[in-house]
Amino acid sequence: MVLIDVDKVTITRPERDLFRDVSITIHETDRVGIVGINGTGKSTLLRVISDEAETESGEVRRGKGVRISFLDQQASLPPGTVRNAVGESWEADSVIDRLGMTPFLDVDVSELSGGEAKRVALAKALLAESDLLILDEPTNHLDMDAIAWLEDRLAQHRRGLLLVTHDRHLLDRVATRVLELDRGGAYNHTGGYQGYLDGKAAREEHAATVDTKRRNLARTELAWLRRGAPARTSKSKSRIERAEKLIDTKAQAAARSGDMNLHMGTPRLGKTVVELEQVTYSHPGTVEPQLKDVTLRLDPHERLGVVGLNGAGKSTLLGLIAGRLQADSGERVEGTTVKLAEFHQRGPHIDLDQRVIQTVGNGGEPSWRDKVMLERFWFDSDVQHSPVRLLSGGERRRLQLVLTLLESPNVLLLDEPTNDLDLDTLRTLEEFLDDWPGALIVVSHDRAFLERTVEDVVIVENGHVGRVPGGYEAWEQARRDNQSGTLAVAKAATAQSAKDTAAKKIVVTGRSVPSIRHDLKQNDKALTKAEKARDRLHVQMETTTNHAELAEIGKGIQQASTDVEVAEERWLELNEELEDRLIQ
Repeated sequence: MVLIDVDKVTITRPERDLFRDVSITIHETDRVGIVGINGTGKSTLLRVISDEAETESGEVRRGKGVRISFLDQQASLPPGTVRNAVGESWEADSVIDRLGMTPFLDVDVSELSGGEAKRVALAKALLAESDLLILDEPTNHLDMDAIAWLEDRLAQHRRGLLLVTHDRHLLDRVATRVLELDRGGAYNHTGGYQGYLDGKAAREEHAATVDTKRRNLARTELAWLRRGAPARTSKSKSRIERAEKLIDTKAQAAARSGDMNLHMGTPRLGKTVVELEQVTYSHPGTVEPQLKDVTLRLDPHERLGVVGLNGAGKSTLLGLIAGRLQADSGERVEGTTVKLAEFHQRGPHIDLDQRVIQTVGNGGEPSWRDKVMLERFWFDSDVQHSPVRLLSGGERRRLQLVLTLLESPNVLLLDEPTNDLDLDTLRTLEEFLDDWPGALIVVSHDRAFLERTVEDVVIVENGHVGRVPGGYEAWEQARRDNQSGTLAVAKAATAQSAKDTAAKKIVVTGRSVPSIRHDLKQNDKALTKAEKARDRLHVQMETTTNHAELAEIGKGIQQASTDVEVAEERWLELNEELEDRLIQ
């Protein structure tokens, strides 16, 4: 049974096209993910399909009697309490509880924060009787447990499903096919996230091959036409002009170009970064502390993830580290070389009528560096001169990242940086953080993002804070292995953190674990580079017959082999050092 048939739908904006002639048919058992860079019209397409927005051309045909349940990116709730919004039933109580909203059942929806309203709207969409469930970024504002539950529920969903998400785990498990919006076009891929990556890579490789063939054919044609008297005829001249045009024509530009090398201007960080000693914090007007006796010391090469349930105090911990919040008791120490920047969930106030280029220039003339930073974050010249109000939600988040990084910090605090960012931005941001020389503390519910960017996690629960070595995967494994649940893991981590703190006060010599891990990562890159250089030279040797070139290649192979041996020996030394420090 066909639920929705989208036929050659086009949507444009005043200064750019979103997409043209998009067609897709959704059947009753389809589970379709929609991906694409920010600003390609993903949310707009969902609203068109849901009959919440009109198309400029083309047609959307809906099956007779098809019921649609839609979660918009901007949550919309009927007036009244949360209970009124979701209804009264055992299933409603269960869903609300899983989304962490049970304490808010009798609260008026007008008093909810944006994240709380989004969770209620998600519950309402999940509970509605529908043939097609449409979800726009459903994991935003959910904690780890809620995301895991939602993933299980959607995996068991037996009716039509259409969702926009940046959660790669969710996309890979739930989607049976992926629709990619790219530079005004639409491309279908079979399978989840992996299928999308394979399809995208194959399409781009094919485009490059076709472009190369086209240019070669044009050059051959041009060379033939220019030989002899026939080239002087008017007919041949027109063919020459067409061939020259073919050669000069460029292939379709990449959606984004250039490396996001944003490390320029990062000040060197000393040994002392930020230290919290027995810090306790209560929100104004409350008696019970949200965080109690927190002791945490950051390393110059820190890669720390902060995890916990919604409302546990993750953002509060970042505020204490940043010095933005004043503790009730305890001590905060900040190193003299620290230059700290904080990326908030809500972000700074931005004048929507200002142009993007004016925003980064604080209303004045932007510097050369401002323009370079915008370009490296894929704001081309057209978008730079567009009013901020024309940007999509994801593009505004990307602009917020630019404003944060323009401060050239050496300590970076990121609070839910992945919300509303597209998959390309996430992957490139991960690459940037992998090479970034400063200290990183990140609160995130994005499992893939944490797996890529952090080496330890801090769990926040019931006012306690404790470090779990080994990153997100190690914490997840500890949760699965511990039958007592998350709280037991948190208490064990807190106890271990106390032991580590005591050990640090006694052992003042030797490098920290994050510093050793940082050197290991850099050594791995050097080893990979040397191995690739050696392998590349071996290939050259097999295809070269010139004796002089063979001699030079031989020298290169010898040097590359030496580099590989040095890197391997250094790897053994660093791993031995790391094991010794972990045992202490």
